[in-house]
Amino acid sequence: MSSKSPVTPASDGITPIQQIVATCSGAILTSLFVGSATVISPLELIRTKLQYQKQSYRELTDCIRSAVQNEGWLSLWRGLGPTLLRDVPFSALYWYNYERGKSWLCVQSNTKEPTFTITFVSGAVSGSIASIVTLPFDVVKTRRQVELGELQARNLSRQVSSSTFNVMRRIVAQDGIVGLFAGFFPRLIKVAPACAIMISTYEFGKAFFRKRNQETILRPVQNSNT
Repeated sequence: MSSKSPVTPASDGITPIQQIVATCSGAILTSLFVGSATVISPLELIRTKLQYQKQSYRELTDCIRSAVQNEGWLSLWRGLGPTLLRDVPFSALYWYNYERGKSWLCVQSNTKEPTFTITFVSGAVSGSIASIVTLPFDVVKTRRQVELGELQARNLSRQVSSSTFNVMRRIVAQDGIVGLFAGFFPRLIKVAPACAIMISTYEFGKAFFRKRNQETILRPVQNSNT
């Protein structure tokens, strides 16, 4: 039986309690990602149909009503599978590469605290990497949502499998591997600046309020010494 205390630091400086908290936090965050993606999936479907097919709201309503009648309410969550396969790995890749990039740039700049430029560049690069790696699942998600109503109209809904990997195979057969990366530049131009602005603003705000909190704590001590 081990005599180690649960708060005794491990060889890497992390205690077992900290490891448990980190694991639980990861599980909670994953659940939140899954939950949020599930909730907004019908809205994503509506947005995709409006953008790609330029349907009027009446046409979109008829399309959705027909899909619900033929396939049930679950048809409104068409594309949820590839959405989760896109968003969960995206977040993991983004945060991992962001922390690694931020640490590396701090070392190269010989600074302990990351500057606004360091966080901005780290956010843009990590967002770019994550968006490229997960792009095939975004393409599949879009394809599945655009197909809503089209397969029923052509009586193909029972003949064509809409599973994520079968859709991938169809895309590769029609357009080659390049087809899985359709929309590469628009997605990159959208995601990279968004990730950079989000994380650099967050880090700036965190540093600002941390400094304010420290000043608030130290002010009574300084006043008592004067």
